Amino acid sequence: MSELNPRLSDKSVFPDPVYKETVLRPLFDGAKTHHVDGFRAIDRAHLVMLTETGILDAKQASAIAGALEAIDREVDPEKLVYTGEVEDFFFLIEKELKARLGADVAGRLHTSRSRNDIDHTLFKLGLKQRIDALMVKARHLLAAMIDAAEREKATLIVAYTHGQPAQPSTFGHYLSAAIEVLLRDIERFEEARKIVDLSPMGAAAITTSGFPIDRQRVADLLGFAAPLRNSYSCIAASDYITSTYSAIELMFLHLGRLIQDFQFWTSFEVGQVYVPNAFVQISSIMPQKRNPVPIEHMRLLASQTMGRARTVLGVIHNTPFTDMNDSEGETQSMGYEAFTAASRVLDLLAAFVGAIRIDPERVAENIRRSCITITELADSLVRIEDLSFREAHEIAATVAKAVVAAGGGLAKDGYAPFLEAFRHSTGREPSFGRDKFEEIVSPEHFVAVRDRFGGPAPAAMAEAIGVYRKKAAALEAVAQEHAGHEAKAAKELGEKFKALAGAL
Repeated sequence: MSELNPRLSDKSVFPDPVYKETVLRPLFDGAKTHHVDGFRAIDRAHLVMLTETGILDAKQASAIAGALEAIDREVDPEKLVYTGEVEDFFFLIEKELKARLGADVAGRLHTSRSRNDIDHTLFKLGLKQRIDALMVKARHLLAAMIDAAEREKATLIVAYTHGQPAQPSTFGHYLSAAIEVLLRDIERFEEARKIVDLSPMGAAAITTSGFPIDRQRVADLLGFAAPLRNSYSCIAASDYITSTYSAIELMFLHLGRLIQDFQFWTSFEVGQVYVPNAFVQISSIMPQKRNPVPIEHMRLLASQTMGRARTVLGVIHNTPFTDMNDSEGETQSMGYEAFTAASRVLDLLAAFVGAIRIDPERVAENIRRSCITITELADSLVRIEDLSFREAHEIAATVAKAVVAAGGGLAKDGYAPFLEAFRHSTGREPSFGRDKFEEIVSPEHFVAVRDRFGGPAPAAMAEAIGVYRKKAAALEAVAQEHAGHEAKAAKELGEKFKALAGAL
């Protein structure tokens, strides 16, 4: 017999010491660090459901409830040290129940459930909590950016394309572009949360149970929106993980681009953003240095966040479509580090955006040196002089080349080259003089005439900021709805469980 089944003659002791230290201890420590509250809620919700459906009688349920309360009082998870006597945290609780109730009654709590559906429910509870906490910070950043955009809606900046000065705009208009991306990123998190917010409990190992369980009831007591329908999906479809970490990766990829612009804009050569001393570190050796180091930390942390999120996605890649450890405890704990770094970025960026200011003198000088209002000269020639845009563009290009070559400024030094280029191209005099020319090439005029939908002009900006505030308010309302739903569920679960425990 032993030759046919070697396990019958295997005298080794479980767990192997190396397996214990490399796998079981880290998993146990992760569970006690991150999931104690989740375990408690699942045990209570499942017990209430088993009682309400008649699967357990009231006497059994009350005994189990009382024992669970005693375990909470007597066992401090922070002081637990993994010994290998039980496989994991779940079996530790079961062992404690047996010690208080005996094997028969204690073992009834696990009726119609598995560690499979328990684990994925734990992980979803943990992710929901972290998503909600992170979105509080994301909405705070959103509010800070909207306030800054409104405050700076008329503040001129140099807008860049391909790393070169392109056109004048306003800081408010620039921030509005980033606001729209952040709004979409928060909405992506809301979509990910909808996937997380479906309860796996009741799926058991794979196929649900032959007992008359009520999956909706457990979902309600745990604060989920609904049970996830397909039971195989409950333990196999880890898209709640990939959706969440994809949302993290994209948000911090996008914020990293904004942060990189701030790094460029604060460089000595550009200098259009002034960073106050509260966000500046000095050099230990060079007295003249003002280092806006928080920008570097934000960039670093955003990259760490994105990298950790991508690592989680990489772990899930090419894994079988079933319940497997690749999506479970250690992957979850690793992913939580992305949330930690992400929180730091959002807090710091919100404070930074509220503190920085544009340096108007540097902006004016950079506009002067770069001739970036020249596009409006071409546009005005089309509107005022009825030229084709291509002819107007060639005249404007000639003017810009002459001004840049002379090291001058367009308003002061561009009119004479303009007259010469216009006469050469059209064979006539322009219909406007120097004063109109200077108005046309001023950055204020450039912005003011761009009053189309989505442009930087005052009316377009005012409309856009109003829309952003409405969207931010709607996101806040959704968050409050989530919080209310969770609080209501927790209250009901607490009351139902207390009633069971007090029934003895």
